[in-house]
Amino acid sequence: MRPTRTSLLGTLPFVALALTPLGQSALARDAVVHAGTLFDGEATRSNVSIVIADDRIVAVEDGFVTREGAEVIDLSGETVLPGFIDTHDHVTMGYSGKNPVAERAQKTDIDTALESVAYARATLLGGFTSIRDVGGETSIVVGLKKAIAAGEIKGPRMWVSGYPLGPTGGHGDPQNGMSPELDFHSEGRVIDGPIEARKIVRGMHRDGVNLIKIMPSGGVLSIGDDPNHQTMTDDEIKAVVDTAHSLGIKVAAHAHGKTAILHASELGVDSIEHGSFGDAETDKAMKANGTYLVPTLLVAETVVQIARTHPETLNPSAAAKALEVGPIVMSNLGRAYKAGVKIAFGTDQSLAPHGTNAKEFALLVRAGMTPRDAIRAATVNAADLLGASDVVGSVTPGHYADLVAVKGDPFADIALLENVDFVMKGGDVVKANGEAK
Repeated sequence: MRPTRTSLLGTLPFVALALTPLGQSALARDAVVHAGTLFDGEATRSNVSIVIADDRIVAVEDGFVTREGAEVIDLSGETVLPGFIDTHDHVTMGYSGKNPVAERAQKTDIDTALESVAYARATLLGGFTSIRDVGGETSIVVGLKKAIAAGEIKGPRMWVSGYPLGPTGGHGDPQNGMSPELDFHSEGRVIDGPIEARKIVRGMHRDGVNLIKIMPSGGVLSIGDDPNHQTMTDDEIKAVVDTAHSLGIKVAAHAHGKTAILHASELGVDSIEHGSFGDAETDKAMKANGTYLVPTLLVAETVVQIARTHPETLNPSAAAKALEVGPIVMSNLGRAYKAGVKIAFGTDQSLAPHGTNAKEFALLVRAGMTPRDAIRAATVNAADLLGASDVVGSVTPGHYADLVAVKGDPFADIALLENVDFVMKGGDVVKANGEAK
């Protein structure tokens, strides 16, 4: 027998109409932002005006200027930065503190879709104007992306992978640990062999994803697999990468173990997610191949805390794996950063509350990154990983008017970014004076 599941594609009009009062975006209008201090992604300047027309930045000028008919937004006492980008988010997932196996059997796609609207709004209010969602029900994340883009729901600009792809029994196979008498909807996400891999990638591109996520190693929160093992074959990885790149979309690879990191990087993936058991050899390969590392320190810290205090709220075997993997990610990032591996900001937000993504900044700095490089990881570098450096990631004419501001100097106290005072997405002010609009 198989649990009944309803595709979100048929329910999106209902979801959008039901939630419009919560999230309907006002029309962007012409504005001039007076920034006391501006970090534009490259340099820091004082007393700058950011001139905005509709959803785009049209000029960045010295001094505090005005434009006829434009609203003046006074941030002359604050530090203004580009809107943040989380390149490893799961905006359709949340930690409930309940038994995860029971919840999987009881939760519907509609439940997930409704929860996701609140998660998306909280993420935006936390200063994250763009995200890369790297794992969720394809119909839900594609539908959410479309509803946000249409202004029906408030949330960050989204790049989405839909289902993560991996082999039978690997990280991402929802059947792991479940009764074989029940079907937990593995089709469309489990790939065995390069022919199947190519077909599914093409189908996902058709269904509206912006990138592909693969699972070439075991994971932490899945049941029974080993993070050290490479679970996808090289020909499967290559088939995904070649097919995705031929379609103009990128590939993110969840990889904890050294072998999976090395092989995925050599085979052309665009980013390694986690990279927990990396070493000097993987650093050298990733640097040579231009592969980004997305270290996801926040989820590592959070899952260790949960494993120590409430292991019963994790999947069987997950707590033991978390206690093994969690403590090493900080030193792994510090070594990779010093070796010159490109770093992009990502939280793996699914266990910590949505909207607290900025806690990753302090963890990056604790691991050895400078505050400036930690901020660039969430702006310039993240935009490069998205393939969207022409529209997001810096305060530059022609880019979307995505801005955040804080009171104080985040280069002296990176934790200030955990409580942004102001958020603008595409010229629309969604938070001002610390309050949601």
